[in-house]
Amino acid sequence: MKILFVSLGCDKNLVDSESMTGLLARAGYEFTDDEAEAEIIVVNTCCFIGDAKEESIRTILELASWKKKGRCRVLLATGCLAERYQDEICKEIPELDGVLGTASYDYVTEMVEQTLKGQHYERFESVDRPMDLLPGRMVTTGGHYAYLKIAEGCDRHCTYCVIPGVRGRYRSFSMEQLLAQARELADGGVRELILVAQETTLYGTDLYGHKALPELLTGLCRIPGLYWIRLQYCYPEEITKELIDVIRREPKICHYLDMPIQHASDSILKRMGRRTCREELIRQIDSIRKAIPDICLRTTLIAGFPGETQEDHEALMAFVDECEFDRLGVFAYSQEENTPAAAMPDQIPDEVRESRRDSLMELQQEIAFDKCSSMEGRILDVMIEGRIADENAYVGRTYMDAPGVDGLIFVHTAEELMTGDFVRVRVTGALEYDLIGEIEDELTQ
Repeated sequence: MKILFVSLGCDKNLVDSESMTGLLARAGYEFTDDEAEAEIIVVNTCCFIGDAKEESIRTILELASWKKKGRCRVLLATGCLAERYQDEICKEIPELDGVLGTASYDYVTEMVEQTLKGQHYERFESVDRPMDLLPGRMVTTGGHYAYLKIAEGCDRHCTYCVIPGVRGRYRSFSMEQLLAQARELADGGVRELILVAQETTLYGTDLYGHKALPELLTGLCRIPGLYWIRLQYCYPEEITKELIDVIRREPKICHYLDMPIQHASDSILKRMGRRTCREELIRQIDSIRKAIPDICLRTTLIAGFPGETQEDHEALMAFVDECEFDRLGVFAYSQEENTPAAAMPDQIPDEVRESRRDSLMELQQEIAFDKCSSMEGRILDVMIEGRIADENAYVGRTYMDAPGVDGLIFVHTAEELMTGDFVRVRVTGALEYDLIGEIEDELTQ
């Protein structure tokens, strides 16, 4: 039987989807991208912010139509939306035949089998349940890069965030499991491994009593076949000298840090429940750049948080202008029910939130163009992502670019290249967020 599996939301959700499809493949199911051919449709949902919640609901409702006009026999939902609204989701969307919470992915095959027999199925294990990595993931990123989720849940309880409620407390996966999965991925052709969690910097504190991310990275660097290892979601106050040292020491680790800070006004950081301040942020950024001069720093911000004054916004603009992040994304604040921030006074009107987001992105666009222009003449390793149709040119990424969120480099060459190849490229031009280059020498190994 053929399954259409739709994964929404973040890369951590994608890892869950790949784990579930791996289980289903081993149970004998096949997969399709054609809604009309699918006999089983599964949507792994997201609900982090309002837009993600709306996308999840819209996707489920659109796919529900295939129960009437296609071959679909059962429609199923998993993930964060299902977990967050477990008492309402099947009542509000009666087209659903089954739902799984975020800690119940290992029951996906049982859910499919039971619903095919005509039984409605719901399963919500405790979100604090200890979990193991599911073996045999079905990588869906093209095979040349993959995400490695090193922990589940979060203990931060930032006032705007629903994640602790839908994902549970912070639980690290054991180093043995992670190294085994990384070897399996590398044996399957993965050349870039991207470490993700709600917070990667606290990895191991629950299992080993200390921050064990440097040890994990060192072990991953010993795996043959991996060329790049990339770190995401590093909270700035938890970045240690040991972590910086291993990034600087190990050639496989990209000089790239995704470091979400959310704001730079001390009063707003306090209202957000963040555990740092503007002075500490500046000190940490300066320290990282001094230790690793070619580091690429990425961050994310929230515009229009409750109580954010015009002065707070201008302070954030000044901070961005001063720090000149290499990569930056901005979200307009999303008022999520049952979070402390949703009940705070001085909620900012939607149009003001969006205007402040836009002004931050306009500033970052100028910074990004200057950063790209300064790269002209540099020679960089580039991972090829694909060919541009009808041209002697390819699309690739440098160490400064995570897939899906950062820029690209357009490589002109008459050589025949394959997705996942690494080439040495001289940067010859710049666009707003992207680079242009030409092949400099032979393929790197």
